[in-house]
Amino acid sequence: MLAEDMARFYDDPLGFVLYAFPWDTDPTLQVVRLPASYRMQYDCEFGPDLWACQMLESIGNDVRDRGFDGVNAVEPIQYAVSSGHGIGKSAMSAWLTLWIMSTRPHSKGVVTANTGEQLASKTWAGVAAWKARCITGHWFDITTGKGAMRMVHNQHPDTWRVDAQTCREENSESFAGLHAASSTPWYLFDEASAIPAKIWEVAEGGKTDGEPMHFVFGNPTRNTGAFAECFGKQRHRWNTRQIDSRTVQITNKVLLAKWVEDYGEDSDFVKVRVRGVFPNASSQQFIARGLVDEAAKRQAEATQWVGRTACVGVDVARFGDDQSVIRTRVGRDGRSISPKRFRGMDTMQLAARVAEHINYLRGLGLNVVVFVDGGGVGGGVVDRLRQLEYDVIEVPFGGAARDPRKYLNRRAEMWGSMRDWLVIGCIEKDEALATDLTSVEYWYTVKDQIQLEAKDDMKARGLASPDDGDALALTFADPVPEHAPPDDKQPAAVRKRRTEHNPYA
Repeated sequence: MLAEDMARFYDDPLGFVLYAFPWDTDPTLQVVRLPASYRMQYDCEFGPDLWACQMLESIGNDVRDRGFDGVNAVEPIQYAVSSGHGIGKSAMSAWLTLWIMSTRPHSKGVVTANTGEQLASKTWAGVAAWKARCITGHWFDITTGKGAMRMVHNQHPDTWRVDAQTCREENSESFAGLHAASSTPWYLFDEASAIPAKIWEVAEGGKTDGEPMHFVFGNPTRNTGAFAECFGKQRHRWNTRQIDSRTVQITNKVLLAKWVEDYGEDSDFVKVRVRGVFPNASSQQFIARGLVDEAAKRQAEATQWVGRTACVGVDVARFGDDQSVIRTRVGRDGRSISPKRFRGMDTMQLAARVAEHINYLRGLGLNVVVFVDGGGVGGGVVDRLRQLEYDVIEVPFGGAARDPRKYLNRRAEMWGSMRDWLVIGCIEKDEALATDLTSVEYWYTVKDQIQLEAKDDMKARGLASPDDGDALALTFADPVPEHAPPDDKQPAAVRKRRTEHNPYA
């Protein structure tokens, strides 16, 4: 009889949620009163909040529209929910998990979250708690220990299951091809803003057969990445919901009101944590897109080159898919002298191209100061240029900052100076550069120093190495006068100090 009841809820997830849990007898569930229309329809006083009722009802409509016959694959059912804090995303994740598992024999799912701790202590813990209350809970065995989180049908553990997997990129194969051609292959992502692009990409391969579903939830902390694209260029593929925490019954309205009062309705803080709206700048984004766009619109200053100082930044490629970049800035003008980009070039060849560029700038009457990324293979470029008697300054990104109270290392400090300069400087309108400048994230160390995201961590998020951005940032490695005497006219002590520059001192 219970199995027959579950069959009735195949296309009615809201009906399942109100039937499967003891809303009228368990005081711990009697927190939210059902909206009046649903209360009359289901003859139940307590249940999900309005946003959840509407979403569950919409999913049921999509199931009916697809009309999956158990043989011919249908278009994926995909929902993306962006919200403020405290709306009940974990409960919704558990309801969807138990609805699919209870109504679709031999379905296969994967649940993940932004961190292992989030997955174990919140997302999967929520599934376990609601499973204990669920009328079909005895059909399934669940494990909650880290490294072995799964729920399986106790008679068909291999073919009727959901696994909770961490979203580390090296674990991406766990998200590949679920292959439930006669049932539902499905994914659920919690805190989806921080899930690597590789995981999103691999999951696409698991939605090619059966009646696939994909549900993603999160606070909109990043305005770039796959989660943001669900509400942007991919929104035609997703049913999207943006939930304001103030509209939900269970949230702390007093606290939310204080946040709005302190930060302002249109602040990024309130957009992300209250309104569920993507920010102008991601909460961890070091340089805002608006700042970059304004610098790309700003006119370059009309001036003579002769006697001015050109700061040259050389970022040296470390990996096959990276590029070496030479960028030049003259005061506020980072646009007029075009960047040079090279792939697959060894250190000797790159040093020769840098030397050519120095000679070109000197031919324009500019005094030239060259900063080279000295980490990894960059040291070879520095050595070769010095061998050719070019005066260059080696800059280790991990070296000490000039202001160690504010910045963890030299790279963070250079990017900080570049961000300040973008308020008055000008750059070319180039999407590759804009992406580099706006993709890097940051946080504060225990000593309140600014620390930038490492290139390897960006690659783990599915982003390219910010070679263009680092090359421009290198032009801020040391303060230089806008007008300086030619190198051969400078005092010998100054030339000696620059040649023997020790960035660790």
